[in-house]
Amino acid sequence: MRAAVFRNGNIVTDNIPDPVPAAGQVLVKTLACGICGSDLHARKHAGHTAKLMKHFPGRKPMDLSRDVVFGHEFCCEVLDYGPATQRRFKPGTRVCSVPVLLGASGPQGIGYSNDIAGGYAERMLLTEPLMIEVPNGLAAEHAALTEPLAVGIHAVAKAGIRGDEVPLVIGCGPVGLAVTAALKLRGLHPIVASDYSQARRALAEKMGADVVVNPAETQPFTAWAQHAEMTPEQKAARPPFQAFLPPLKPGLIFECVGIPGLLQQVFEGAPRDGRIVVVGVCMESDTSEPLLGVLKELSLQYVYAYTPEEYALALHLIAEGKVDAAAMVTATIGLDGVAQAFSDLANPERHTKIIIQPNR
Repeated sequence: MRAAVFRNGNIVTDNIPDPVPAAGQVLVKTLACGICGSDLHARKHAGHTAKLMKHFPGRKPMDLSRDVVFGHEFCCEVLDYGPATQRRFKPGTRVCSVPVLLGASGPQGIGYSNDIAGGYAERMLLTEPLMIEVPNGLAAEHAALTEPLAVGIHAVAKAGIRGDEVPLVIGCGPVGLAVTAALKLRGLHPIVASDYSQARRALAEKMGADVVVNPAETQPFTAWAQHAEMTPEQKAARPPFQAFLPPLKPGLIFECVGIPGLLQQVFEGAPRDGRIVVVGVCMESDTSEPLLGVLKELSLQYVYAYTPEEYALALHLIAEGKVDAAAMVTATIGLDGVAQAFSDLANPERHTKIIIQPNR
């Protein structure tokens, strides 16, 4: 079968062996697969990431001397079943799945493994109990956005929202847009979102942002403070000592970029007692000044992925039209266009989410 392969630091199109389902596994045809920002980061920083995997015993890192087929945001069509399966879905059924393959050697993350192909291939393997049927005739390229939306839903769930916060979303790429959509679903307003890209700021408004900020013109935390002022009643109810502090509602900051230096900027700009949720995946070493966090009494929460329940919820929210995930899709391509797409995604004014259709 054909696949877009990560090989020697480059993306090349080549033929690789067809996958064969083992016990509990299902052979599927990949209908659509999104290119994730983590894939772009992995292309540049996979070596550093592989070294860090030593801190996770039992988790097998990528071997960069061997091929890897990326792709963990996918929608597929059932083709055939391996042994010891219940055959819950008929061949031809469209499905999504948490990108984990269970096998005799333990769980493997689909999309970052040397041994199993991800969604940048014409066919792949899924774990039968993790598959979910795509509802409501949802288009495959939109169902493939289940995974990034689930990331946003999980990040907001982990934030421990009380209801009195004013959120600030830093970065309006797919992850930031997913966080914005999840905040809107929780009814938390006003939502302030910041991005240098005019196109992505417009998308953030579509996803539910009440205020969008261009950091080239306005410091995001200055704009946030303008919309976070306490009411006169809230000011009057503060304890005497707090009367000396700026009269601001609680800050809830989502860092959705994942580049070195940004967390330090958040530490510098965040209000006292601010809660920071790190959603963007930085795959490089970074530094920050802990004293800023100490003196401001900041709370720092890192988040990763999602639960199977959050993944299923994300799919149904898209299928029911409660989240306009389709607005994020800026292009669809075949396998031969993947290498160029990795370059094109560097321009946020042109692209937000590019969907691969391996079999077109």
